[in-house]
Amino acid sequence: MHGKKSYMRGVKIAFTGPECSGKSTSAKWLSKELPFEIVEEYAREYLKDKTAYTIDDLDLIAAEQFERNSSSGSLVIDTEMFVMKVWCEEKYNICSNQILELVKQQKIDFYFLCKPDIPWEDDPLRESPLDRDRLFMKYEENLNEQGFDYAVLKGTVLERQKMIVKTIETKFLR
Repeated sequence: MHGKKSYMRGVKIAFTGPECSGKSTSAKWLSKELPFEIVEEYAREYLKDKTAYTIDDLDLIAAEQFERNSSSGSLVIDTEMFVMKVWCEEKYNICSNQILELVKQQKIDFYFLCKPDIPWEDDPLRESPLDRDRLFMKYEENLNEQGFDYAVLKGTVLERQKMIVKTIETKFLR
């Protein structure tokens, strides 16, 4: 795919899905494969020295992530506004109006929805080890409700990489 980058100028590809479902691994790999600029998950940077957070923190994280995701050029986006929406709803039983507005304004060309069929890895920022399948369904509902184009990634890292290549070739390189 390296030689095909010129066909994909300005394309934004995002990875979404529940915690520990392979978003970061897939995004980092794809950003090198194309190569596109990667937009990493801002929440990790923001929360690295915090032991607790509020809904106001999620609004700040979402605003910064949205700004970074809105950069010009071809991007691979590790985390986008559906992640913020589901996170806020799960943590506070409501989604802030700011995050809902950012979801509406988000401009992504294609989503990869990562299935949580890989082993859980502990991480101080992860909160839902036993609920990933239900959360996956919430992400899929959100994508379907908005009518966004996406493909589900599942299986091993290698299987996911092959699926990413095949999907990009089909969607963008014909």
